[in-house]
Amino acid sequence: MAFDSLTEKLQNIFRQLRSKGRLTEEDVKEALKEIKRALLAADVNFKVVKEFIGNVQQRAVGQDVMNGLNPGQMVVKIVNEELTSLMGSETTEIALQPGKAMTVIMMAGLQGAGKTTTTAKLAGKFKQKGKKPLLVACDVYRPAAISQLKINGEKQQVEVFSMEDSRKPAEIAREAVAYAEKNGHNLVILDTAGRLHIDEEMMEELQQIKKAVTVHQTILVIDAMTGQDAVNAAKEFHEKAGIDGVIITKLDGDTRGGAALSVKAVTGKPIFYVGMGEKLSDLEQFYPERMASRILGMGDVLSLIEKAEAQIDEDKAKEMSRKLKKAQFDFEDYLESVKQMKNMGGIGNIMNMLPMGGLGKMKGLSEDQTSQAERSMARMEAMIYSMTVQERRDPDLLNPSRKHRIAKGAGVDISEVNRMIKQFGEMKKMMKMMGKGGRRGGFRLPF
Repeated sequence: MAFDSLTEKLQNIFRQLRSKGRLTEEDVKEALKEIKRALLAADVNFKVVKEFIGNVQQRAVGQDVMNGLNPGQMVVKIVNEELTSLMGSETTEIALQPGKAMTVIMMAGLQGAGKTTTTAKLAGKFKQKGKKPLLVACDVYRPAAISQLKINGEKQQVEVFSMEDSRKPAEIAREAVAYAEKNGHNLVILDTAGRLHIDEEMMEELQQIKKAVTVHQTILVIDAMTGQDAVNAAKEFHEKAGIDGVIITKLDGDTRGGAALSVKAVTGKPIFYVGMGEKLSDLEQFYPERMASRILGMGDVLSLIEKAEAQIDEDKAKEMSRKLKKAQFDFEDYLESVKQMKNMGGIGNIMNMLPMGGLGKMKGLSEDQTSQAERSMARMEAMIYSMTVQERRDPDLLNPSRKHRIAKGAGVDISEVNRMIKQFGEMKKMMKMMGKGGRRGGFRLPF
C-alpha cells in the first residue's frame, strides 16, 4: 500500500524519540537526518525535502519543545503539521461554475497514467453530486481511446460525445460544448490525447482547445508509480500549458508515495483526488491532513467512516446486527459481509486506514500475509458458492455427501470444508453466548 515503507521508517524514528523522555538539540537533529533519508528513499523531491527538514528543525529545537513535558510527541506533532502544509494544508475542490452555468474541464496527462479511466470516474463522481456530465473523446490518435472512454462512460452511466471522422481535437471540443448546451449538460469533461513524453505538439493541441472553448479547469493526471518523473512532468505541464490541479493515480500500488508529497510544493497546484484502485469509489478526495495522518501511522478513520457510509447499505447492516445478536446469521450473510468489505477496498485498504494501535497493529502484516488472508477468504467464498441456496441458509443440511460435492465444486480438500463449517458453528455459538450476556457455562468473552 501507499507509503508503507515510509510509515514504517518514521514510526521507528518517532519510537526512539519518545523513549528518550527529555531531548537534546543533537537528538532532534539526528532524528531529522533519519527523516530526511526516509523521505529521499520515498522518492520525494530533494529541494522539497531540504525545505521541509529546515522548517521542522526551526520549530522543533525551540525552548517550548525542548523543555516541554513530552518533547518527543511535540516533534511528531510538528512533523505532522509540516507534512500537511507540504501537501496543501486545506482540501481543494474542483471549482465549478456557479448555479446552472456549464463548466468545462480539460483532462491532460502522459500515456499510461490512467487518464481516460480517471476521466470517466470523475464524471461518475460529479453525477453522484447531481451534475449532468458529458464525456468528450478528444484523443484522436490512440486507436482504442474512443472505445475505452465509451466503455468507461457506460460503467458510470454517463453519455460520451465522439466524432468518428478525422477532426482536430479543438473542433471536437467546440462541437461537444454546443451539443451539451442543446441537451442540458452542465459539465463537459474533455479527455485529451496523451503522449509517451511531453512534446510541443501536445502542448500546442491543449492551447488550441483552450482557444476553441472556454476551459474552466485544466486537470493533470499523473501516475504515482513513476515518482519524480511524474512530478517533473507536472511542473513542465504547468509551465507550458497551465494546470489548475492534479489527480494522482495508482497510489495504492506505490509503496513510496514521493509524488504525492512533492507535487504541490513543486507546481504550487493542489491535488484534487487520488486513485486507490479500479472502482469508482477508489477515486478518493484528497485531504492533506488525513494523508499526513496515514503517513505517520495515525490512520485515517474519518475516510474509513465515509467509505463505510457510502458503501454499506444501512438497512442490511441493521438486519445483519440483529442476526448476529440472535446468532441467526448464515453463509449468505457471510457473503454479504465479504461483499461490503470488498466495496471498501478489502482487508489491506481497511487496515491501512486504522491507527497503529489496536486493530491497526494488523498494518504490520506483510504484503504476503495480507495476500494470504485474502486468498483464504476467496477459498471460503468458493466453498460457499458451491453450496445450494438451501445449504447456505441451513448449514445443518451439510451431510458428508454434500460436503464432498462442495469440496469438488470449490476445488479444495474435504478437510477445508469441514474446518470452515466447524469454525462457522463455533462463531455462531460464541455470538449466542454474547447475546445472553457474555458468560454462560464458564465461557468468558475474550475482551
